[in-house]
Amino acid sequence: MTKLGEREISPEGIVYFPRGLIGMENKREFALLSVKDERSPFLLLQCVTDPGLGLLVADPYAFMDEYDVRLEKLDRKTLKIENVKQLAILVTVSIPQNKPENTTLNLQGPIVINTQARIGLQVPQTDAGYPTHYNPIQK
Repeated sequence: MTKLGEREISPEGIVYFPRGLIGMENKREFALLSVKDERSPFLLLQCVTDPGLGLLVADPYAFMDEYDVRLEKLDRKTLKIENVKQLAILVTVSIPQNKPENTTLNLQGPIVINTQARIGLQVPQTDAGYPTHYNPIQK
């Protein structure tokens, strides 16, 4: 059961986060689920072990052209990166109730996933100058 209703998740669809996510370090297994349809930039990052925990995430490049995520050597090793094409970059999304025009993307805490190895990390970008509350609508 998820926030989107009952969903079947195959073992191949599970992404393992060795460090968990910020504020949820003990949650390690998540699945990426489509929110609406395949063309939507929004996904639900659903915790496999806690059905009540799901984060709305999005592809930041659907909203902006320039966004550079820096990965330290240890992060690259943890993610088992061999090729940049293996990576998916996601950011968490906040949509205030009844105020979709105030939607924000958290650009300081991107989630980086090696789509082949199914390993993910949340990689804070505190020195990059990105905001935690970027409004793609009111640019």
